[in-house]
Amino acid sequence: MTDLTLDRVPGASVGDYLELLKPRVMSLVVFTGLAGLVLAPGHLHPLLAGVAVLCIAVGAGASGAINMWYDRDIDAVMARTAKRPIPSGRVGAEEALGFGVVLSAASTLLMGLAVNWTAAALLALTIGFYVFVYTMWLKRRTPQNIVIGGAAGAFPPMIGWAAVTGSVDLPSILLFLLIFLWTPPHFWALALFRNGDYTRAGVPMMPVVAGPEATKRQMLLYTLLLLPVAAAPAFVGIAGPAYLAGSTLLGLMFVGCALRVLRATDDRPAKRMFGFSILYLFLLFALLVGERLISGGGA
Repeated sequence: MTDLTLDRVPGASVGDYLELLKPRVMSLVVFTGLAGLVLAPGHLHPLLAGVAVLCIAVGAGASGAINMWYDRDIDAVMARTAKRPIPSGRVGAEEALGFGVVLSAASTLLMGLAVNWTAAALLALTIGFYVFVYTMWLKRRTPQNIVIGGAAGAFPPMIGWAAVTGSVDLPSILLFLLIFLWTPPHFWALALFRNGDYTRAGVPMMPVVAGPEATKRQMLLYTLLLLPVAAAPAFVGIAGPAYLAGSTLLGLMFVGCALRVLRATDDRPAKRMFGFSILYLFLLFALLVGERLISGGGA
């Protein structure tokens, strides 16, 4: 990895360190982790549930900080990331790395001591997978980077589930698969209209390597695969008819987005699909949580 020598502006602000945690990404991670906790059978004391959610948030942010440390060279040449704290010189690279490592260790240790070690092990696996497998190994080597690496973002509901149950069960695996299959069309939509950024940075995203048309076909395939997987929670006892109807409608809308992208001659449908993909995942998990809370369940 090419190293960068950047002049850091003295006195980085609290906001700069918060930005290292990728708060927008963290918010969706935290919500899906909370959903796993609410959907799990059993009971967890509200204080411990709060600790579990905090640990998921801090762990996700920590891995984001380490990712920014490692990717500081390519971040500097991409318009979307050039203003991040490290390439812009607001935070030093070593400070960012130390910040991420300390938060990673602290969140995992706290999860183990306060909640249970199964959840802590899953949290450690999530951080390690994102840092070592996705960021350091896959991202710069293969167009399948986001397919395999997407597993890191799919673990949070499993962590929330394990925080309550101390185990990994079929429903939590289905929640994992839902996010795992959602990730490629979500990120490839972004890569389509940010293709120039990834080309300049030398990151082999699917549109760069296989071309836009092949990418669009794969995006459609993944949205079709999502339809039965997103419906599956209704058949394993963690969701009901309202969720089933909502997930089917949202899934068909997602497929519709992919079809419009497939036929498109400009970037506008890809931009709309990227925006809708975030709403899609949020609404799916909101339906799961809402239905459970209305029915009187929850951790």
